[in-house]
Amino acid sequence: MTNMKLDILVFGAHPDDAELGAGATMAKEVSKGKKVGVVDLTRGELGTRGTAEIRDKEAANAAKILGLSVRENMEFADGFFTNDREHQLELIKVIRKYRPEIVLCNAVDDRHIDHAKGSKLVSDACFLSGLVKIDTKMDGDDEWQAPWRPKVVYHYIQWKNLEPDFVVDVSGFIDKKTEAIMAYSSQFYDPKSKEPETPISSKNFTDSVIYRARDLGRIVGVEYAEGFTVERYVAVDNLGDLI
Repeated sequence: MTNMKLDILVFGAHPDDAELGAGATMAKEVSKGKKVGVVDLTRGELGTRGTAEIRDKEAANAAKILGLSVRENMEFADGFFTNDREHQLELIKVIRKYRPEIVLCNAVDDRHIDHAKGSKLVSDACFLSGLVKIDTKMDGDDEWQAPWRPKVVYHYIQWKNLEPDFVVDVSGFIDKKTEAIMAYSSQFYDPKSKEPETPISSKNFTDSVIYRARDLGRIVGVEYAEGFTVERYVAVDNLGDLI
């Protein structure tokens, strides 16, 4: 079976995690011709507002806005998925299918239990995916998959204000990020909504996404930036690569 090779594969525990944490970075990389995809671990079926079916449609709309090459959903159990062999193997299949150079995934520590849990699950699967003695096949395919380990795994920042290890200049792409976030109209601020209030449905929350990006940008001398944490040192070939 021939599958599209991605430059960047972004994982999120829930639909909208990727957009909130790395939406502008994804939009920027797509604009540079990179193939970017998103894999959501769950359908967000335990969310207070909306339904899984609504979020499926919202995720598809957000993917179009960002120009993603692919988006799929693992349909793990929201709130109850675990970092075990079964879930790791399913993610290994996806990593070997798309062979990304870079993986972005959930924050290492956050308010929602699925975020840190998903972060570790994806990180572990990325390592295991490179081991030759783990045999996997895609469902319905007779061909064994080749091992593949992404070059790097970076973690975006979510609810908690974690200290980033590096930031990406996303000036010029914050509007695209905002548009993709607001594709999830069931989840975020809408003064006409009759749904229950949640921590992410307030205007303060949606505003915070932008003012965090503006503040990170201020610190490094650009208009907007998104922050990431790393699992090992970030290396550059030339000091001129740094801004």
